[in-house]
Amino acid sequence: MGEKNKIINIAVIAHVDAGKSTLVDALLAQSHVFRDNEEVVECVMDSDAIERERGITIYSKNCSIMYKDYKINIVDTPGHADFSSEVERIMKTVDTVILLVDSSEGPMPQTRFVLNKSLEQGLNPILFINKIDKKDARIDEVVDEVYELFMDLEANDEQLDFPIMYGIARQGIAVSDPSEVADIMVDDGTTKIKKSPKGFGEFNIEPLLDKIVEHCDPYPDLRDEPLQLQISSLAYDDYIGRLGIGRITRGTLKAAQQVVVMKDEEESYNAKINQVFVYRGLQRMSVDEAECGDIVVVSGISDISIGETICDPAHPESLGNISIEEPTLSMNFMVNSSPFAGKVGKYVTSRHIKERLEKELEVNVGLVVEPTDSTDSFKVSGRGELHLSILIENMRREGYELAVSKPEVVTKRGDNGELLEPVEEVVVSVPDEYSGSVISKLNMRKGMMKQMMSEGNGYSKIEYSVPTRGLMGYRSEFINDTHGEGTMVRRFEGFESWKGEIPERTNGVAVAQEEGNCTPYAIFNIQERVQMFVEPGTHVYEGMIVGMNSRGDDMVVNPCKAKRVSNMRAAGSDDTIKLTPPRTFTLEEALEFINGDELVEVTPEDIRLRKKLLKEIERRKAGNRNK
Repeated sequence: MGEKNKIINIAVIAHVDAGKSTLVDALLAQSHVFRDNEEVVECVMDSDAIERERGITIYSKNCSIMYKDYKINIVDTPGHADFSSEVERIMKTVDTVILLVDSSEGPMPQTRFVLNKSLEQGLNPILFINKIDKKDARIDEVVDEVYELFMDLEANDEQLDFPIMYGIARQGIAVSDPSEVADIMVDDGTTKIKKSPKGFGEFNIEPLLDKIVEHCDPYPDLRDEPLQLQISSLAYDDYIGRLGIGRITRGTLKAAQQVVVMKDEEESYNAKINQVFVYRGLQRMSVDEAECGDIVVVSGISDISIGETICDPAHPESLGNISIEEPTLSMNFMVNSSPFAGKVGKYVTSRHIKERLEKELEVNVGLVVEPTDSTDSFKVSGRGELHLSILIENMRREGYELAVSKPEVVTKRGDNGELLEPVEEVVVSVPDEYSGSVISKLNMRKGMMKQMMSEGNGYSKIEYSVPTRGLMGYRSEFINDTHGEGTMVRRFEGFESWKGEIPERTNGVAVAQEEGNCTPYAIFNIQERVQMFVEPGTHVYEGMIVGMNSRGDDMVVNPCKAKRVSNMRAAGSDDTIKLTPPRTFTLEEALEFINGDELVEVTPEDIRLRKKLLKEIERRKAGNRNK
């Protein structure tokens, strides 16, 4: 047997927006993965359309680079709290992590979560202070804050002795001393280096690669031992079916090999591997054989699941289960029953929705789907509003039509029988003049302030513990209250005892009285007391929500009413009417806005708000029954 390849697996972990995907871009570019004539997009690892639009990583991705005589497998992880189940499993497949921290923001709530998961796995991180060219960079303070975070998380002495690198991922710069990149000035939005021991062209990402190689031993040679490979994530290919992804902890894996799959210590089944893939650059390459230490993708086992261990038939040994964080939010996915149902969607029946949700369960392990009393409705639970809304957004882009209920928190009973609900850690950074309003709103929502400090630049940083229930619908309020200048970061903290009643939306809604096209004349008369959600020409139906009432009760209106033409009135004088632009909703905003008796109707072309009961007389009867 020849010499074993030197393999190191690393994960890039950080808070959302710290620059993980940008750093991976720089590492790929440095290793000449791209052809000279290839057009390279930013954040090349964020291959999903929604990831590109929103600038976030949703699914962890794998790639590899060759550096000197090492193969370095890189996993780009999500930074968003809703996708934390992805991060946890990845920690089991890597040898070290690069912890990315913004030079001015410092460690954020999600930084604590991802770092804690890596320390629990016994990994020794490398700290990378990114964006050192920011005007408000406070590099030394941020390093001290990271040390404090390591100590809070009870890191051992070896983990505390972490190497530190500094750089600008966007420009592919990594250095071991920030003074090497001296006198950085920002001019016309581009970073230029005025005085520096090196010319600008001499800066590159290689010092970080050297540090990885120096800090981390390559995977040991366990090729002669029996095969063992734990599945840490799943993928799906339309041609070859379900794929399992994981690191070979020992032995070698061959295409067409007979194996035993251990579900747990007792339960197992025989299977045959079809193909084995490894990562070369961004490509998945089919190979005849892969060796221990490498991250591989296997096909051929149709019901392979996360946490299962693929073993040599003669030595079946399970690596134990991988725990997955439980859901915190649920909502009902229903067949669209509005008068406009089926006009634009391709998949509209409960069978279509059920099949699509089952397909999602193949790869989305943070998701739980349960049947309800109705065959037309499914209870779908996930890790947060973003987690669930991205599934709905994907479905509507694929041609599905459905109605979705207001998100509700998942509760559970404690050991002594008390009711528990999910609580989140919230960190807000707001201009001082708006801090009073934010504190007042979070207190109303049963939040508990942990600490408040001045950031010194006219901003305050406030930390809260708030029930997930209280945060529903708050983001748009927060943006309005801080005039778009505040930032809010949330992280699931745990389950705590029920916090009592939290006020819902205080405004009622305006509900359309009949089906038809909205007219400027009708909207002009309604908008005095209603913030409109529709514009002239919008096709509406009875029971559809067309605006928000300035008062607390719901109001039935007729936005389709036409101006009567007579000798005294001319239809043409509508040209002089001035209409306020309507409020439009993204999917998340619509889910946050609705109350318990309302639904969001989602189609490939439209997002509409509606009452569950479309007819006014039915709503009145239901209201009387509830009194």
